[in-house]
Amino acid sequence: MTVASDYDRQSSEPTSPARPLYLDYNATAPVEPRVAKEVMAFLTHEFGNAGSRTHEYGQSAKERVNRARDEVARVVAAKPDEVIFTSGATESDNLAILGLASHAEKTGNRHIISTQIEHKAVLEPLGILADRGFDVTLLAPEDGGWVSADAVAEALRPDTVMVSVMAVNNETGVIQPIDAIAEALRDHPAIFHVDAAQAFGKLLSPLTDPRIDLLSVSGHKIGGPKGIGALVTRRRGFKRIPLTPLMYGGGQERGLRPGTLSVPLIAGLGTASAIALKEAEDRLSTAERLRDSLIEALEPLGAVTNGDLDRTIATTLNFSIPGLDSEAAILALKDVVSVSNGSACTSRSYEPSHVLSAAGLTADRVAGAVRMSWGPGVTELPVDHIAERLKRLI
Repeated sequence: MTVASDYDRQSSEPTSPARPLYLDYNATAPVEPRVAKEVMAFLTHEFGNAGSRTHEYGQSAKERVNRARDEVARVVAAKPDEVIFTSGATESDNLAILGLASHAEKTGNRHIISTQIEHKAVLEPLGILADRGFDVTLLAPEDGGWVSADAVAEALRPDTVMVSVMAVNNETGVIQPIDAIAEALRDHPAIFHVDAAQAFGKLLSPLTDPRIDLLSVSGHKIGGPKGIGALVTRRRGFKRIPLTPLMYGGGQERGLRPGTLSVPLIAGLGTASAIALKEAEDRLSTAERLRDSLIEALEPLGAVTNGDLDRTIATTLNFSIPGLDSEAAILALKDVVSVSNGSACTSRSYEPSHVLSAAGLTADRVAGAVRMSWGPGVTELPVDHIAERLKRLI
């Protein structure tokens, strides 16, 4: 059986010369062909600088950047001028957190609430602020891998300047109750930051809540190119969020992110955003079907899901099989599917997952955790081959 991919014609047959089916979309997704075509056009034909005002090339580039702002903004019901282009969600997270430090110090509000299961792009900047004297509260997740809105509400203080909670966990796929947290913050002035790297273009409604002040976006998680992302900075009335830039020089992006705009990458992010919004319903239907087929195939092996399945996004499944080590599983599956056992950003450390450990899972279950994630371009999963290979290891 050949598993079709609209992007790279992968095969599920162990003996096929084709590469294994790529199932590590939470690390990065293949570039959507329509996106790649536009990126190439702006690399080779419409190559102008969006800051050049004296000729057609610059004007064309500027118009495409403006249209991309609108395409990104539409996904989260923001305004185009609230979109700041960055190199990716990591930079956006840093700008949101470290960029707020000066305001926090001036006002004396130096308390920040976040969670133990955030991406390192959030946890490490928070650690820097903690070293500078900020009081950082990291909330523990419930057993199912999500942080309750009640816990956030209980942790709020008069001097809380920011609440930062991811929308979807990158390791487990568990959806955090962003809408409920936003409601808990209605009457509190704290700035609400959401790391939406794994949710943007996939989880639509919760990200449109106007109570979300700052929202981090990654292009390469939704079929856009690597090296591009955005920070959505919603106004409160007529007031902008008081961020200070991390770099200086040039004044681009309202002075928050200077440097010549990468028009090809921005165009790619815009197109990827527009496609994700237009095709969201079909993508969700396919993803749910794939997840259900994988769960059914793994059930006879005694697989347990790491994270509340009722709260998990349809494009991710993190599971453990009793007695099975994740490294052995990945090796056994390497010519069938390419999968992961944790965050690609920290995989070189070979440390137990801080996300799964925070959720209270046993050491054996954490060591056996395998993450499979998929997206557009994957229409079938080689579930029989996956189950067969894993069964040999039990």
